[in-house]
Formats: sequence, structure tokens, C-alpha cells
Amino acid sequence: MQALKGIHLEDIIENLRSYQPGAEADQLWAAYTFASKAHKGQVRLSGEPYMNHPMQVAMILTRMKMDQTAITAGLLHDTLEDTDATPEALMELFGPEVTSLVEGLTKLSKISFSSKEESQAENVRKMILAMSRDIRVVLIKLADRLHNMRTLDFLPPNKQKSISQETMDIYAPLAARLGLHWIKVELENIAFHYLLPFEYKRIQGLMAERQEELDRVLLSISNQTRELLLKERIAGEVSGRFKHLYGIYRKMNEQKLDFDQIYDLIGIRIITNTLMDCYMALGLVHNHWKPIPGKFKDYIALPKENFYRSIHSTVLTHAGRRVEFQIRTQQMHRHSEEGIAAHFRYKEGSVSTKEDENFIWVKRLLDLGLHVNSPQEFMDNIKMDLFPDEVYVFTPKQEVKAFPNGATPIDFAYAVHTQVGNHYLGALVNGKPVPPDTKLRNGDVVEILTSEDQHPSRDWIKIAATSHARATIKSYIRNSQKADSLRLGREMVEQELLRNKIDPVKYMAKSLLESAAGAIGFKNAETLIERIGSSTFSVYSLLQKLLPPDEWKTVEETRKTYLKDVQQETGVRVGDLHDMMIRFAGCCNPVPGDPILGYVSAGHGLVIHNKSCPMIKVLESDPEKIIEARWETQVKKQMRPVRILIYCINKPGILANVSTSIAACEANISAATITPTSYMGGEIDLTVEILDLNHLQKIIEALRKVDGVKSVERIMDASRGTTK
Repeated sequence: MQALKGIHLEDIIENLRSYQPGAEADQLWAAYTFASKAHKGQVRLSGEPYMNHPMQVAMILTRMKMDQTAITAGLLHDTLEDTDATPEALMELFGPEVTSLVEGLTKLSKISFSSKEESQAENVRKMILAMSRDIRVVLIKLADRLHNMRTLDFLPPNKQKSISQETMDIYAPLAARLGLHWIKVELENIAFHYLLPFEYKRIQGLMAERQEELDRVLLSISNQTRELLLKERIAGEVSGRFKHLYGIYRKMNEQKLDFDQIYDLIGIRIITNTLMDCYMALGLVHNHWKPIPGKFKDYIALPKENFYRSIHSTVLTHAGRRVEFQIRTQQMHRHSEEGIAAHFRYKEGSVSTKEDENFIWVKRLLDLGLHVNSPQEFMDNIKMDLFPDEVYVFTPKQEVKAFPNGATPIDFAYAVHTQVGNHYLGALVNGKPVPPDTKLRNGDVVEILTSEDQHPSRDWIKIAATSHARATIKSYIRNSQKADSLRLGREMVEQELLRNKIDPVKYMAKSLLESAAGAIGFKNAETLIERIGSSTFSVYSLLQKLLPPDEWKTVEETRKTYLKDVQQETGVRVGDLHDMMIRFAGCCNPVPGDPILGYVSAGHGLVIHNKSCPMIKVLESDPEKIIEARWETQVKKQMRPVRILIYCINKPGILANVSTSIAACEANISAATITPTSYMGGEIDLTVEILDLNHLQKIIEALRKVDGVKSVERIMDASRGTTK
């Protein structure tokens, strides 16, 4: 795993001139001299001179076919962070472009956070921002990470594992996204070596045992392929390769296979001169060997988002072995090897992705960083976007859009435009209406229907597969809840002032509210009012700071009487939060005697749920909003609704007997639905007004005695009633 030694600047210059013949060496020599002096006396943990690291990074950049400016920055990339060098010195010697790249790389490193998750999330945010400004910053960062991974042996085991995990989570998939497959493979294999050493050595040993056989098969298939091309006079290069170790492990792990069940260890690549030759070669391969259904992808007709173009097809050889063929032109192969770097023609100034429509995914990631608050949520969504198993679908105008596997019409709608997603009404897939959770498939034609009356639902978060759609939905819901809380908070303050015959106009002035908010410890009045509306801060705590002492005294006296009345009215006590707006959830209709809890709902105050409510699992996703609640010992007697479901024999008079039984228990039926379930059976869904749990039990026991009633149960329905 150690780095190659003995690299000289002449080697780097020679590599650069192999693809940029006119490249000047003077700037590279100046960068080498500057960095050597700056790093003089510094050594790496391996004991070798520190300067070996930037030299190795520069050499990797030449393999990536990077321009002279990027390679110069690669030689200098650690000077601002690890030496006394200054930006002013770099600017004077190398100009603004090189200095900007080195400063961009330095900013990715100089930051500290309270937690590992926050640190990783923020570093990734900064990397995405840097990528949007100048893609070369991230390409140099990848070269830096690759050499650091090659020299990981010299770090302690805990560092080896943490760096390898970050590499597997972020850097390897990022390399894949940027089209640098060879970097992805090497990063994955090295990280695999440190994260799962036993599995790494086992698969390495199994491959070694079969190497002679695999070499023989690879040579045979390659020769047969060359003969096929030669016979039809198709010019093409044929090469073979083996599946990399981590790719084998991942397939074994994901598909629960033994090593002997991995049949596609061998791959053949055909590189032709023309596009037509690609498809002719494909026809020859399919005519000679049997193509395996479902194992064909045409990335020439439908390129990946990282510009990758190639035909992939897996065939079954005459010996029963699976072999994947990749067929592409010389130009496509250069793009495959060089990745995103091949897309740009380097020029004066930064190489920006901001104005390039081909980099929609970079913009998505950048937008994601603005919509997501939680570091963990951000990282989860980033990983989702960096690991796309893509499907390709069409708009009605035959434009192609790529999505991760599992994407739905909701994802499609948000990919078209945020407002199309926010007003999603329905979708037509191949001309037919489909549910929003329909999984899109390759080749689908998708049309989105919208309505100004439609708005995002929390249920959409579970349906959406793309990070962009999920983050946008969550952002909309947060902003909507904030607006509701602001409105409700203002109403609560105004109502309390009016209750005490105090003029709201006078004390709701912005200057007074801002002053009171500052005195309490809030950054502004809006945040304070929002907290009141979301029932997480007391309106009386505001009034105590807002009102003069004599008026506050009047409010305090009125408050005691009011709270006593409210408490008696609802019969519920919730900790010390006596001044909250209390509502009972319609999904479970809690009654005195039920075990209950409170949920702080934005715009709805405090919603009381039965602890057996089917919504509890959903509510527990926001544990900070759950508050313990209990019934008062003395509850004011009032009728409360509860749903009862009766299974009975479908016979004349059954409903009358049920009604009579309920009336005998001094209860009232407020709603009833009768549904025949069979020729002899039926369901009666009743909403009954009762006093408390004892009253309910009395009614249920009476109903069970009615002739023809098979069972009686209380039901709770998560689809009824507001919870969030």
C-alpha cells in the first residue's frame, strides 16, 4: 500500500506534455522550488521527506490529464496550511488562478467542530461549494486523498479505519460521480483493506487460487473477440480485466452469494474508431454468445450524468461463464479515463460548473446544503445522491432525465421544477394515471399534473427517493409550519391582551416586541412569536417583559382564574405548561381514564393522544415535541366522541337492538356507518358520545350481550385528526 518512490519533476513534465505538448515547464519548476523550500525539514510519518507527497499528488493529476495550472496548485497545495507561506507570496509568484486553487484546498481543511458528524457534513458542504466554483479544487483533493490512502500504513489503526470509512462514504462515490472510475476502484480497494482486513485477504486469496484459470479464460475470450472483429474488418482494441476485490465483496454481501457463485469475474472492453462500429461489434458479440436478459445498458444513447458513454452487455459463453462486455469509441474511452476533466477546455479563470447545464447534479448537491439543517440528514442525503443506480425516463417532449433506482413521480416533478413538485396533483406514466409511490422504470414517459390548491404532504418524504425532492419537501413543511406558528403566536398574544382589556395595537408594536424578545434572550421578536405559536414558550413569559408592572399584575390575577377554568374544561394537566392551547386528537379520541401524552404541534397547540394511538410511532420521530400528560383527578363531566366497531350477523333489527343498548347506557350515537361484509355478516362503525373510560367499558359490555353481535372493539384511525 506504500507510495511509489523516485518521482522527479522531469517525469511530471513529461507526462503533462504527452497530452499538452505546449505546456511551459518554468511555472512547475518555480512551484517545485517554492514548495521544497517551504516544506524543508518536514517529514511524513513514513520518515520520507514531506515533499514526496505533493510530488505524488502532481503525478496523479497528470494521469487525470489535468492542466498545468492544476498541477502547479497540486505541488503547492499544502504550503498555506502546513508552512509559513502566505497567499500574498503565492499571488506574486504564481498569479490569482493558482492562488485561488490553493486557498480553496486550504479552506477544506481548516475547520473544527463539536462532533465528527458535524465536521464531516460541513467539510462536504465546503467541498461541494468549491466544486461549483472551480471543479479542479475537488479533483486536486481527490488526488491528495488517493496518495494519503496509499500511505495509510503509517497511521494508527483507529485513524486508518476512520479515514477509510470517510473515503468509502464520500471520496470513492465522488470519484465515480466525476467519471474517474480508476480512482474509485483504487480508493475502494484500499479502504476495504483497512475496514475489513479478514474479508479482503480471503477474497484476495480466492482470486489468487483461480488466477491461472481466469487468465486462461480471459485470453481465450479476448482472442475470440479479436477474431470476430477481424473477420468483419472492424478496427478495434480488445482488452480484458478482472472485477476488483471490493466489487466482488459487495456483490457477495448484497446478493448473499458465495465466491463460487460470482460468475462475472471477467470483463472485456472493445474500443472502436466510430460510433457505428460500436453497434456492429455489439451485434457480433450477441450473435456469437447468448446475451443475458436484463443485463444490457446503452449509455451511448443515454449517457450518465458524469458524461460516461459506453455499451454494457453481459453474455453467457459456451463454457457457461458470464462475461461483461463494454463497447465504446476512442473518444468515449478518453472521457471514461479522464472523467470530468475531459469535459473542460481549460482557459483563463476558474473552471466553473455553475453555468454548465451538464452539471445539474452538482447544483442539486449545492442546493441540498441550503435546505437541510441536520448534519446527519445532510450526510444521508449526500450518500443517496452519490450512489445512484440510475434509471432513465422521458418527458412528454422526449427529453431524458436520469434518476436513482426507486425514484417516483414525486422525484420527477421536483426535477422539473420546485413549483411543479410543490403543486403535484398526479402523474401519467406512459399515458396512464399512477399512484405517487409508483417506481419509475427505464423508458417510461412521465407527465406531471399540477394544481395551485395542492401542497406537499409529510407522506411525500417517504415516497421520494432523491435527496433533492426530500429536502425540498421538508423545507416547504418547515416553512409552512413556521408561518402557521407565527400567525397562531400573534393571535395568542393579541387574545390574551384583549382578555385583560389591554390595547393590542399599543403593545404589539415591533419596537416593543423586539425589546422584550432581547430581554428574554431571543435573537428577534419573530423567533419569540413563532415559539409561542408552536406552544414551546409561554405567552405569559412575554407579557411579563412586555407590560408595565401594574398591567402585568392585572394579567397575572386574571391568568390564575382562566387557567383554573381551562384545566377544569379539558381535564388535562401537562407538566408546568398550563397556558397552552389544548386539543384532542381526532385519530384516537382520548377519554378520561386513557393513558395519554401531549404532542406540541406547530399551528395547532398541544394535541393530546392516547398512548395506544397508531400515530405514536410517527410522533416519536420528533421526541423533543412529546410531553407527558395526565388527567386531573376531578374532571369536568362532558361527553367525548369515541369510535366503536361492531361485527355482527346481518339480520333484521340488529341496528335497532344496538341503538337501544347504547341508549340504555345513557350514551348518544353521533354517527353510524353500516357495511355488509358477506351474505350473513356486517360491520357497524359507530361514533358514540361518552363520559370516560368506565362509561365506554360499560357500553362495550352491554353491546356484547346483544343477540347477533359477534365482537365489539374500540378503534383508532391514524387517518382521522390532525397530529402535526
